[in-house]
Amino acid sequence: QVQLVESGGGSVQTGGSLRLSCVASQNTQAYCMGWFRQAPGKESEAVATMEDNGSGKYVDFVEGRFTISKDNAKRTLNLQMNSLKPEDTAIYYCAARLWYTYRRCGSLDKNDYNNWGQGTQVTVSS
Repeated sequence: QVQLVESGGGSVQTGGSLRLSCVASQNTQAYCMGWFRQAPGKESEAVATMEDNGSGKYVDFVEGRFTISKDNAKRTLNLQMNSLKPEDTAIYYCAARLWYTYRRCGSLDKNDYNNWGQGTQVTVSS
């Protein structure tokens, strides 16, 4: 099991930016990774994941505002969040699962991941 520790959350006003980081205890090259979030009273939902070719895959409501990136040398997954909106308020979680040749990265299904961080709170005020 890989341990994941998120950081970078906080409180900002509408239109502000935050950069979340997730540090893994093991080599991130061996893992598919992504970001998910859960708002109060709502189900958790996908935000963005990394694909095998190094590009990001995003859900519609963050496309163009958020950028996911992975730095394997630092064992870190990042999420740059710009133009934040009050509806982005949630706890953001980093998730990971082992990479397999028959099961590539890029899934936005939370059930595909079996390693989770403790989460970091993001609050956006209007």
